[in-house]
Amino acid sequence: MEIKGLDYDKIKKISEFKNEDKFVLDFRLKSFDVFKKLSLPNFGPSLNIDFDDIIYYKSDTNEIKNSWDNINKNVACEFKNLGVVSSEKYLDGIGVQYQSEVIYHNMLEELTKKGVIFTSIEDAFKKYPDLVKKYFSKIVNYDENKFVALNGACFSGGSFIYIPKNTTLGRPLQSYFRISSRELGQFERTLIIVDDNSSLHYVEGCTAKSYTKSNLHAAVVEIYVGKNSKCRYTTIQNWSNNVYNLVTKRALVEESGVMEWIDGNVGSFKNMKYPACILKGDNSKGTCITISVATSKQEQDTGAKMIHLGKNTKSNIISKSICSKGGIANYRGKIFIDKSATRSEAIVKCDTLILDKESKSDTYPNNICLNKESFIEHEATVSRISEEKLFYMMSRGISKEKAIELIVLGFTEKFKKELPMEYAVELNALLKNNF
Repeated sequence: MEIKGLDYDKIKKISEFKNEDKFVLDFRLKSFDVFKKLSLPNFGPSLNIDFDDIIYYKSDTNEIKNSWDNINKNVACEFKNLGVVSSEKYLDGIGVQYQSEVIYHNMLEELTKKGVIFTSIEDAFKKYPDLVKKYFSKIVNYDENKFVALNGACFSGGSFIYIPKNTTLGRPLQSYFRISSRELGQFERTLIIVDDNSSLHYVEGCTAKSYTKSNLHAAVVEIYVGKNSKCRYTTIQNWSNNVYNLVTKRALVEESGVMEWIDGNVGSFKNMKYPACILKGDNSKGTCITISVATSKQEQDTGAKMIHLGKNTKSNIISKSICSKGGIANYRGKIFIDKSATRSEAIVKCDTLILDKESKSDTYPNNICLNKESFIEHEATVSRISEEKLFYMMSRGISKEKAIELIVLGFTEKFKKELPMEYAVELNALLKNNF
């Protein structure tokens, strides 16, 4: 089934194909009403999107397989070539989305026995409706911006994860998202609950084929981190340079909880992404470490948001940006320390490396502290690649291209240290291909 353009009847058709209950359909229609009324963002990159020209849903089946032998051979070969199939041996579980639906899902049986849930959001609505409805769309409201509302109207695929109390996973869970059709929009919805005294590392990968016409990726991620719990969300996004990547990611962190966003942005045409932590509980912590790479005709508008509500909360934002060949890489972030969030600390460090005279970078911080017992520290540097370093390395017999590559890889070292080994290797390869 393929749905191009969006109206009430088409939304109903998607919902009917998925065999959804009235709650989900009502949410879709309510979101669509808001989407039609809201304007595009008045900040960040200019967005020239023809919403009538987008394919909002495309899939031949909504059935999930747990064996690659049961997946279409051409599709399975595509994921094999991407390295997704071979990566499964390093994981506790994996979900794979192709176009608009999750097509493959597998998790270790021992995790099921512990009460861990890892499935698609549609499957979760059917099997665990009370649990999903308790958390769904509670910290990312359906009406807060045009792309969240659009996701609410036509969301498809994504992950639902529940980690029970007192449960720690030894290895990551992973989801992989692939766009393989021109003009296709992908609108996955991810909801993660890490209950009290538990821990999760979730890894997300994203790729798309390159087409002359634009694709749209507008995802929503909601994460709930319970008391004394920890969640790490690692993303390596390598969308092709025809993709608008417009994503909302947010976590709510309870007392003594820890949320870590490790966010790599290498691809896409225009990217707007600002992972957020709401530090609700006392002594909670939030970290966001990002790297953004912008080359020819790319605009990366990235950063993070840290909202301090609890006492003695701490946040740390480290942003690394690289731009070359006329690319634009901007940092846009927000720190808010409420008057009740006494003895809180927020540290922001932004570093940008510009490789030529055509590229650009700006920093747009919004830092607010409403009590005298807390502090915000913000440090930003923008620098061009050092001619002295290049000269020194070239005088030792290293070519200029190799010297630039080594400088770039050194600049990103802090980010790579936070990645699993296989993803650090992948990031190195992606960076080398861009410079």
